[in-house]
Amino acid sequence: MREHPTRPVALLGDGKLLDRATAAALARTFPLVRPDRGALADALGSCAAVLVASDTADTTGYGDLRKAAEAAGVPWIPLRTEADAIHVGPVVGDACPTCADWRRRLARDKGQHHETLRARHGTALAVQLSPLRTRTAAAVAAELAVDLLDASLSGRGVPEDVAVGRRRDDRFVRVDLASLAVSSHRYLPYSLCEDCGGLPPDGPEAARILPAARPKPAPDVFRVQNVVAREGELYDIYVDRAAGVVPSVDDERGGPLPRAVAPLSSLRGNSSQHGWGRTTDYRTSRITAVLEALERFGGEQPRGRRTTVTASRRELGERALDPHLFGLYPDDRYDLPGFPYIRYHEDLVMPWVWGWSFARAEPVLVPERYAYYAAHSHDDPRFVYEISNGCAMGGCLEEAVLCGLLEVAERDAFLMTWYGRMPIPRVDPGSARDRSIPMMIEHLRHRTGYEVQLYSATLEQGVPCFWAVGLDALGDPGRPRVLCAGGSALLAEKAVVNVLHEMAHLLEHAKIYDAAERERAGRMVRDPSQVKVMGDHSVLYSHEDAFDRFEFLLGEREARPFASFEEQWRWPAHTDLRADLEEMLRRYLDRGLDVVVVDQTTPEHRAGGFACVKVMVPGTLPMTFGHQNRRVDGIPRLLRVPYELGYRDRELTPADINPHPHPFP
Repeated sequence: MREHPTRPVALLGDGKLLDRATAAALARTFPLVRPDRGALADALGSCAAVLVASDTADTTGYGDLRKAAEAAGVPWIPLRTEADAIHVGPVVGDACPTCADWRRRLARDKGQHHETLRARHGTALAVQLSPLRTRTAAAVAAELAVDLLDASLSGRGVPEDVAVGRRRDDRFVRVDLASLAVSSHRYLPYSLCEDCGGLPPDGPEAARILPAARPKPAPDVFRVQNVVAREGELYDIYVDRAAGVVPSVDDERGGPLPRAVAPLSSLRGNSSQHGWGRTTDYRTSRITAVLEALERFGGEQPRGRRTTVTASRRELGERALDPHLFGLYPDDRYDLPGFPYIRYHEDLVMPWVWGWSFARAEPVLVPERYAYYAAHSHDDPRFVYEISNGCAMGGCLEEAVLCGLLEVAERDAFLMTWYGRMPIPRVDPGSARDRSIPMMIEHLRHRTGYEVQLYSATLEQGVPCFWAVGLDALGDPGRPRVLCAGGSALLAEKAVVNVLHEMAHLLEHAKIYDAAERERAGRMVRDPSQVKVMGDHSVLYSHEDAFDRFEFLLGEREARPFASFEEQWRWPAHTDLRADLEEMLRRYLDRGLDVVVVDQTTPEHRAGGFACVKVMVPGTLPMTFGHQNRRVDGIPRLLRVPYELGYRDRELTPADINPHPHPFP
């Protein structure tokens, strides 16, 4: 039996269905009062709690109620009716209803379209009555609200939380208006919430990175967490269809290898925000997809620290990195019709964020456009195209930096091979110690009709990088002629497994190469300016007329066994991940290349014990999509490395650089 409080419960409402149902449910259990909204501060002092019920989504008055409830020291519970559901909760005191609202908005399917409607018609929509309202739905929601209130006042039924930063009462109940289905939802606080959020300021001290000892499970393991063993906990923290940072995770069972996809809650509204998991089993693929979506969450915009520096490089001086180090565009590119970027100059005012330079061993300022690929406002000057290259998440900061550096190495090796037209050596997969490698290649050939060839694209740092080529073995003009992928890892055979999973993903896309795509590919062969987005690169090289561009790579030569590369690929056996990171850093620093890291970690990452970073290596080749966006000018290493590695008989000139769009991914 419930013990009735001696103090009454206040109810604020609009007199409609939900208000009346809540009043009836409350009156059966609690003393009920209807306070005057104009004198809330005085009225709530004698109350145990407050419920506010509405048949609309209107939150007018929540601000005054929040202040009055805080002053009186009493909790309050909102009940709101939206177009398709009634939301009950959270219990406001420790929790925040605005955070809950933001999480629901971000998690909605096609959320960007809803936000457009909200911006145009928000006031009218907030007071619009849903045609799906019923007395039954209102009665269900009212009983749930009373039970939630009783649990809050009695302190029952609220378990301790494993998510760092998630408040005990960060939960709400949803009643579906069409089906009356009831579901309970946990959510993470929203760091940009206008009521309870607020980011700490960015600054040089926050950017400092001093790698710590991170013992590993084994020398050949480079992850400090077993995320598969934590899957239940991580799904509880991150995955929720109504309010999760990741709304869902689904198996993709049509491809040749297990694959899963997890969309990120984002208002950008495009598939580039999806996380993908590609492993040898669906369980691991699902959790991998969730973590990749979280990685993208960190790379979109600053959500861990607030950008505080807006200035020109001339004003900032040498503490700000020179954007020319990352490669910009030749002068004639700016004269192209519709080219969207302006010329960079030293007086260009822009936002900057703090990062850590391992070469200087000090904080440096990095243009925000390089550190966050979707942070750009309409007021900021657009002087460069940047993607998520080098963004990575890990079970600790050291792991994240190492993984980000591996991605930089992979893309740098792929582009160096392409732009320098390096005839890199072919590798015999049958010679691998890991016998799953030749089995995977044979499986892909059997399932897809593509012969996969492996090439070592390892550069001067000795980090194992591979280029995989999928060649149509059926001679079918209705299928892509060639598909390419890249992969890297600290151990060569793990890098090969990675690139084969990437290739399997691409081979699945070969199914959509229909007549319209073939015609579009033909136009791109003739006019490279038609290559505008990421997917266009692989479509272009699906066309048979582009095949001769691979002559430098696919020329006849004998495949070499893995053992013949042993010295080039050798990686020391370490028991601490810090030693692996230090070895990787040394290989870049010793060759005159700096490694710059911006910590992108957000409260959402910390909730699960993760870190997220953007790794940049000025002087390496930046991955870009869209041929007009490519950045190869002002990177002298591109002219030297093909010669230094013995692939060319002299240093290159700008005229020697491959003029064609690259074939990644």
